[in-house]
Amino acid sequence: MTLPRLLIVDDDATFASVLARALARRGYQTITAHNASEALAQCREYLPARAVVDLKLETESGLNLLPQLKGINPDIKVLILTGYSSISTAVEAIKMGAANYLCKPASVDDILAALEGSIPNPEVPINDTPPSVERLEWEHIQRVLAENNGNISATARSLGMHRRTLQRKLQKRPVKH
Repeated sequence: MTLPRLLIVDDDATFASVLARALARRGYQTITAHNASEALAQCREYLPARAVVDLKLETESGLNLLPQLKGINPDIKVLILTGYSSISTAVEAIKMGAANYLCKPASVDDILAALEGSIPNPEVPINDTPPSVERLEWEHIQRVLAENNGNISATARSLGMHRRTLQRKLQKRPVKH
């Protein structure tokens, strides 16, 4: 039995290929795209039922792609997958119609559970310690970046910092809570 078509959108071609093969071994028909325009073309042609979309494509935002995919196929279940997670981008992704949001690194089992499992878990542990100042800074930057539709120059102006300083901060992995 073949499972639904699944679109993988990630600018890392190696990651997309490895994930596509792993999902194909589990019965999914996989299609890959490495930028927004490829993703939209693949979505129009193949009408996938599921999509795994990287939040940070090379020069684009997966959040901007989300409503466009939903416009082509309103029933598509989209998982936002990212190595640059923040509360603000998670909230925005869900508001925009993502089925789920998952932080990298994630196993194929994690990805499938996030995509296919739609039962909320009220037993999710609550952190006893508040986030660090560095984590709060990271989340604030992500929120302002989302407000500026991923425009780094506009975000730097909004934050009152030099564009290159902001780019350096964005290159770093997010700080743990």
